[in-house]
Amino acid sequence: MRITVLGAGAWGTALAKVLHENGNAVALWDINAETLAELRRGRSERYLPGVKLPTGWKIEEDFQKATGGAECLVMAIPSQSFRQVAVKLKGHPGMFVSVTKGIEFETGDTMSRILREHAPANRVAALSGPSFAREVALGIPTTVVCASESDGAARTVQGLFHRPEFRIYRSTDILGVEYGGALKNIIAIAAGVSDGLGYGDNTKAGLVTRALSEMRRLGVACGAQAETFSGLSGLGDLMLTCFSKQSRNRDLGERVGRGETMAAIQASHPKLAEGYPTTRSAHRLAREKKVPTPIIDEVHALLYEGKDPKKAVRDLISRAFKAED
Repeated sequence: MRITVLGAGAWGTALAKVLHENGNAVALWDINAETLAELRRGRSERYLPGVKLPTGWKIEEDFQKATGGAECLVMAIPSQSFRQVAVKLKGHPGMFVSVTKGIEFETGDTMSRILREHAPANRVAALSGPSFAREVALGIPTTVVCASESDGAARTVQGLFHRPEFRIYRSTDILGVEYGGALKNIIAIAAGVSDGLGYGDNTKAGLVTRALSEMRRLGVACGAQAETFSGLSGLGDLMLTCFSKQSRNRDLGERVGRGETMAAIQASHPKLAEGYPTTRSAHRLAREKKVPTPIIDEVHALLYEGKDPKKAVRDLISRAFKAED
C-alpha cells in the first residue's frame, strides 16, 4: 500500500520503519527540513539516536506531493497543530490513522473527531498503547491497539502494522482508546512529581490506581466505554509512562517535583511533553462535563498556577472520605 506518514518525529519515524519493513511504499513528510535531511542519510540522531533507518523510503518536503496518491495517511502531528494539518486533507480519499495522543483545548475533541469532520468513520482509525518509539524502531516486542468505529478499518490497519515483534489488537471504541492514551500522560506527570519529591512505591501505586478510575470517569462522560480503560491504551499505557525512566512526561513531573519552575523547564526544553498541553485541555473538559478529576486538577495547578508540589499532595490526601469506585 502507498502510505504517507505526516510528522517525522520519533513516533512517526518508528512507525514508518515498521510499515516500510512490511513491504509498503512509505513516504515521510515533516515541516522541519533538517529532520528530513537526516532521514535521507538513514538516521535521525535528534529523535532516534543510534537507530539504523531505511534509505529506500521517500522523503518529501512538499505537502501536496507527499499526500497526493497516498492510500493511507498516518497522522503523527502534535495535537496543537493537528487540526491545521487535517484541514488541508479535506476530501482526501485515503484512510486516516491518528497516532497522536492529545485533546484539543478549544473543543475537547480527540484527534479522530477532528478527522471525522473531513472523512467518514470507515476511513478513520487510531493507534495507541504502551509503546516507546525507540523500542519499536529497534524491534523490541511491543503490543498496541488499533481502534475504529468500523471494524473493517481496524482490521485493515491491523494488517498494515502487524509484525512478529509488533502485535496489534483491535477495538471499535476509538474514543476510549484515544482518551486513555491522552489522559495517561497527565498522570505520568503526577507520577514524576512523586518521584521528584522522593516518595516511594506505595505513593505511586496508589496514585496510578486512583488515576485510572479518574481517567475512566472522564472518558465515559465523553462517550467512551468503561472497559477500554482496563486495556492496552488505558492501564497498559498508564503503567509504561508512570514507571519508566524513558517517559518524557514522567521526567517533566520529576523536574517539577524537584522544585524547578515551568519557565526554567521550558527554557531548557522548548518542546514540552504532550502531557503539558493535554493537562490544560483535560482540566477544561472536566469542568464542562462536571466530572470530578482531583489528580488532573492538582497537576493543572502545578503546571499552570505554580502550586507547591507538597501542598498539592497534601490537598489530594486530605480530601473528604469516600468509598472506592
